[in-house]
Amino acid sequence: MKLNHVNLPVHDVEAARDFFVRYFGLVTVQEVGKNFLAILRDDNGLVLNLSHFDKKSTAEVDYHKDFHIGFFVESREEVDRIYQSLVADEVATEAPSRRESRYGFYVTAPGGIVVEVACMEWRT
Repeated sequence: MKLNHVNLPVHDVEAARDFFVRYFGLVTVQEVGKNFLAILRDDNGLVLNLSHFDKKSTAEVDYHKDFHIGFFVESREEVDRIYQSLVADEVATEAPSRRESRYGFYVTAPGGIVVEVACMEWRT
């Protein structure tokens, strides 16, 4: 069995789409309607759907405080590069740090989606 996709409901599909395309290199493969659905993909086969199916709702989705999605990269340098691009656009505030077996940071994407960017650092 293979996980096919993840759907994240957001109020502003375009803003969330632009965030993931700009900072994480995802590519928009399909859009349906205006502010209805954007389907994004990365080089590793991840499919991320951003949706606003409930047109009557004007509120942001209230994600659980522990909910987040994570992007793992290969090195501290890549974590720092992504962080610096977010800081330059005044999007990120929390600097990367070491936690458990990883080095990284969290940032909040449009729609209230918490995103982790990290690399693994196993201690021997």
